[in-house]
Amino acid sequence: MIIVDTALARRQAEGRPIRVGMVGAGFQGSGIALQIMTAVPGMELCAVANRNIASAVGVYDQVGIQPQRCDTRAELERAIADGRPAVTEDAEALASADGLDAIIEVTGSIEYAAHAVLAALEHGKHVVQMNAELDGTIGPILKTRADAAGVIYTFSDGDQPGVQMNLYRFAAGIGVKPVLCGNIKGLHDPYRDPTTQEAFAKRWGQKPAMVASFADGTKISFEQAIVANGTGMQVARRGMLGPDFSGGDPGAPLVPIEQTVSAFEEHIDPSGPGLVDYVVGARPGPGVFVLGTLDNARQKHYLELYKLGKGPYYCFYTPYHLCHFEVPNSVARAVLFSDPVLTPKGGPQVGVIAVAKKDLKAGDVIEEFGGYEVYGVADNIDAVRRDRLLPVGLALGCTLKRSVPKDAALTFDDVSFPEGRLVDRLYAEQEALFA
Repeated sequence: MIIVDTALARRQAEGRPIRVGMVGAGFQGSGIALQIMTAVPGMELCAVANRNIASAVGVYDQVGIQPQRCDTRAELERAIADGRPAVTEDAEALASADGLDAIIEVTGSIEYAAHAVLAALEHGKHVVQMNAELDGTIGPILKTRADAAGVIYTFSDGDQPGVQMNLYRFAAGIGVKPVLCGNIKGLHDPYRDPTTQEAFAKRWGQKPAMVASFADGTKISFEQAIVANGTGMQVARRGMLGPDFSGGDPGAPLVPIEQTVSAFEEHIDPSGPGLVDYVVGARPGPGVFVLGTLDNARQKHYLELYKLGKGPYYCFYTPYHLCHFEVPNSVARAVLFSDPVLTPKGGPQVGVIAVAKKDLKAGDVIEEFGGYEVYGVADNIDAVRRDRLLPVGLALGCTLKRSVPKDAALTFDDVSFPEGRLVDRLYAEQEALFA
């Protein structure tokens, strides 16, 4: 968004930087903070909340700043007013504190994040987040709450869902109808777990379970679900099509993304709502692509002239996603232009359900995304509701009441839920509103 840099420069010149608080200080949170503090004039990272206070302090250590520890909302508000960077363990206090324009939520959690995001919305703050798991579970009801409060609730630029939505808007803006939004993956194995991914995670300073959620399909299912919810698209079938051009060999030569279009063509209905999906073993990865069509013969002639081929489906792609580098753009879009990057259009179109990663037995507890018990799979919301399928975003912390065989989808009847969770109440509210 080229217009953003000019608007931020103006805010910097006027001495009115956008004041941001951030919840989460892990791998991505640290990168976002570094970007704001070193490369974004017109924006100020005022405070960071994290359950481990040392990690929040470490965010500011990257640039040699010693932040003030604050234990209450009042202390945070004084620090923000005085221009002193602050850290806290209390995410809800930060989210509700006066003096902030927007909150960036980047925890990857569900229950913890739900409390923080809801507090921010209720206190009139825009929310930008990189939490596809939260958005893919209760995003539509959070968007409803944001609308009621007159603020923006949005996913971010940089991560693949936001990059897809920008590309979707670009294609639509030149008169091409998007019919498929796609993600490019290098690996898909639903049985990956924290043990198999430990070495990779250690190399890049990430958590093994988080890395496993990328490999086992949970993350991409959430990412494509929120693109579906933001566009009105659906999946062609449970789990998406996911054609694999690697032949199961991660070292196989990559196929140009344009050569994968035929794998989707028979499933595309140009008059329908469109599809979300992914491909394995294509390049450029880890980018995204959008397939689009148009009817005007003269315009088709121009697209062929401009090297996009003869159609009927034209492939637009972005060859990278730069995650934390672009998140500040999302904040500026929300605060300065009321422009969400990616936000639910209404009720959910696609949900992400829990599928057994192994034979589960009564008494097993579902621990985490990318863990040893379940993987997430995208399915159309009508099927989720019809079969009472268990959203994987609600599954964490649940205990199996009975055995479930490997690769079977879990239902609400298969588990007992922890008591008193906000996420369960919000999901029920979402279903009551949209079902």
